[in-house]
Amino acid sequence: MQANYYKYILNFKRPSGTSRGVLTQKETWFFILKQNGKTGIGECGILRSLSYDDRPGYEEKLKWVCENIQLGEKKLWEELREFPSIQFGVEMAFRSLAAQDPFLLFPSEFTAGQAPISINGLVWMGEEQYMKEQIVEKIRGGFKCIKLKIGAIDFETEMKLLSFIRREFTSEEMEVRVDANGAFKPSQALEKLKRLSDLELHSIEQPIKQGQPEEMAALCENTPLPIALDEELIGVTGLSKKRELLEKIWPQYVIFKPSLIGGIRGTDEWIELSRELGIGWWVTSALESNVGLNAIAQYTYNLNNPMPQGLGTGGLYTNNFEAPLEVENGKLWYRPNKSWNFNL
Repeated sequence: MQANYYKYILNFKRPSGTSRGVLTQKETWFFILKQNGKTGIGECGILRSLSYDDRPGYEEKLKWVCENIQLGEKKLWEELREFPSIQFGVEMAFRSLAAQDPFLLFPSEFTAGQAPISINGLVWMGEEQYMKEQIVEKIRGGFKCIKLKIGAIDFETEMKLLSFIRREFTSEEMEVRVDANGAFKPSQALEKLKRLSDLELHSIEQPIKQGQPEEMAALCENTPLPIALDEELIGVTGLSKKRELLEKIWPQYVIFKPSLIGGIRGTDEWIELSRELGIGWWVTSALESNVGLNAIAQYTYNLNNPMPQGLGTGGLYTNNFEAPLEVENGKLWYRPNKSWNFNL
């Protein structure tokens, strides 16, 4: 078996704002495996400043994987617990190599083009008018669930934007999620959650920064608005540590980004614990190219979670790879009659 890795820079169609700054490019890495005339493709979707494995030696670890590919997927995965995005790339590449079609990792009604996945429409942070334009675009696009990034502009302006949605649609007609990316101070968070709850939102992701378990536990216990943990899961790699975190904070929801939490195996561990503890969850992509998004979407469909998932990021880039993935009426479809164009 031959293994190589390649770097690829994805360019955003327009700058996309989060509470941690504005994104214009997204770095990603690919494993390419070759054996007996077959090819396997895996994406390591690192998010600089957020990923647990954003550390010196990342590329050296990719090289190490290629040099030790004979260890096999399971052994490599165990050796890579400190590098979750590489764990996912390894899993993806081996599954791709074993498949009849390198992009058909989890065959299902979804990949046959017979059933879609409900997704939320993502509204990025920016000037008020830009955010309003995105909201209108998502509504016209048939979305029944919208997710807004908040925390980067004035809170009162964000309240106005959310009120604009609620004047047009009731909570039964339009589910609204917000993602604060840790922007609220613990001393102000509960008051802001009370105001947001008046708008009958579905949930808020990560209202305060991760790494404050006592404060987050208190918020989850007293919140009038369901809280979803997101960044809080990053860097929690052992099964006992995962249980400890969930039992301490006891959130209403948890959100799983396979590239940030150890790929399929890492996500499966979190899902099993969440089901055992009665905590709701959904899956979200983390700005991967269409290669990573494809793997996450196929995996997610087989989890049979009816909630809208966070898989609508395929159209963000000018130089993404052409893929059979298509968003229509607030749902992600796989169109098997369309072909891939994957060239590095």
